[in-house]
Amino acid sequence: MHLLLVEDDLELGTELQRALAGHGLTSEWVRSVAHAQALTAAAAADDALPFACVLLDLGLPDGEGLHLLQRWRRGGLKLPVIVLTARDALDARVSSLDAGADDYVIKPAAPQELASRIRAVTRRSGGHASAVWTVGALQIDSLRREVRLDGALTALSPKEFQIVAELARHAGEVVSKHRLARAVMPLNEPMEFGALEWHIHNLRRKLGDGCIRTVRGVGYSLVE
Repeated sequence: MHLLLVEDDLELGTELQRALAGHGLTSEWVRSVAHAQALTAAAAADDALPFACVLLDLGLPDGEGLHLLQRWRRGGLKLPVIVLTARDALDARVSSLDAGADDYVIKPAAPQELASRIRAVTRRSGGHASAVWTVGALQIDSLRREVRLDGALTALSPKEFQIVAELARHAGEVVSKHRLARAVMPLNEPMEFGALEWHIHNLRRKLGDGCIRTVRGVGYSLVE
């Protein structure tokens, strides 16, 4: 899972990236409102964004994280946002949640708890109630990174699991090739479409031809 980390403190940002990576969470780290706004300029089209969740500090050098959150929500950004801040006052918590934050975490936060909260808000945003997501005949365990077909464990490569998880996170929707290509390789150039199609071919061989539906010219969806 790939995150957007908005945090101005160099030491804390470095530590957060390292700690979250230990829980299988990659991230792009920015230190200002302007940079975060630039990365999410396509807010009205979430499908163009490679992030599953945002970790947002409130006190940033060029503005308030709360105001950025309000602009995101007014602009239609639906990504889950967790406010991660040292501010523990009641009014800060209430203002952030009322502005559209999905969770509010006070620094310092234990990495294990933060990773759990990230998984929780992304589950809820995808309409899933637990770490095991059921889509049709598939059960996707987002914590153990396992996929079962009709209850039988199916061996998938890491990239194949990422593709299935991204499709499951948006169950019932068509996920564009562009989004899938970026989700599989969030820290590098997007995967070439030819390679993505090869992985889809392998997944159909392992999970059944009818498991993944192609929407020609757009992308793919899991069959529910």
